[in-house]
Amino acid sequence: MKRKLVPMLALASGLALTTAACGQKSDNSDNPGGANPTATAPDTGATEAAATPASSDHAAQFLTDAIKGDNGEIRMGKAAESMGSSQGVKDFGKMLVADHTKHKDQAVAIAKAMNVPVPDGTTPEADSAYKMTTSMSGGGFDKDFVSAMIDDHKKDIDKFQQEAASSDPAQVTDFAKQSLPTLKKHLQTAQSLQK
Repeated sequence: MKRKLVPMLALASGLALTTAACGQKSDNSDNPGGANPTATAPDTGATEAAATPASSDHAAQFLTDAIKGDNGEIRMGKAAESMGSSQGVKDFGKMLVADHTKHKDQAVAIAKAMNVPVPDGTTPEADSAYKMTTSMSGGGFDKDFVSAMIDDHKKDIDKFQQEAASSDPAQVTDFAKQSLPTLKKHLQTAQSLQK
C-alpha cells in the first residue's frame, strides 16, 4: 500500500503545480495585443520610486554640504575677527559670521523639514584651510585668509548655481538661488581685500 501511495502523491503534486501554473496565465481575450497589463505596472512603479529617492538623496547631500560649509565659514570668520591685522579683514570676518549664521539657520530649517540630519562639523577642505590660515599671524594671516575665502566662495557659487538649476525639490533649489547674491558679495569683498 505504501508503494502505491508515493507515486500517487507525486502525481497529485505534479497536477497541483500544473493547475497553479495554468491559473496564473492571463486571459488575453479582452486584450487583443496579448500583453499582460499587470506585468508592466510594477516596473513603472519601481522606476518612479527609484527616481524620487535619487533626487531626494542629491538634495539631502547638498543641504548637508551647505551646512558644513556654513560651519566652516563661521569658524573662519571668527578667526578673522580675532586674528586679522587689518580692519578690512576683521570686518569681512564679522560679515561672514553674521551672513553664514543666518544662511545656516535657513538650511537647517529646510533640512529638518526634509528629515535630513543636521551635521555639526565642517568639510575636510575647510579644516585644512582653517589650520593653514590660523597657523599664520599678521599680514600672513590676512593674505592666506583672503585667498582661502576667494577659492572657497568661487567653488560655493558654482555648487549653488548647479543646485539652483537642478530638478531637486523647489524648497532646495529656491534656497540655492536666494543664496547666490550673498555668496557673490562675499567673493567680491574677498577680492577687494586681496593685495
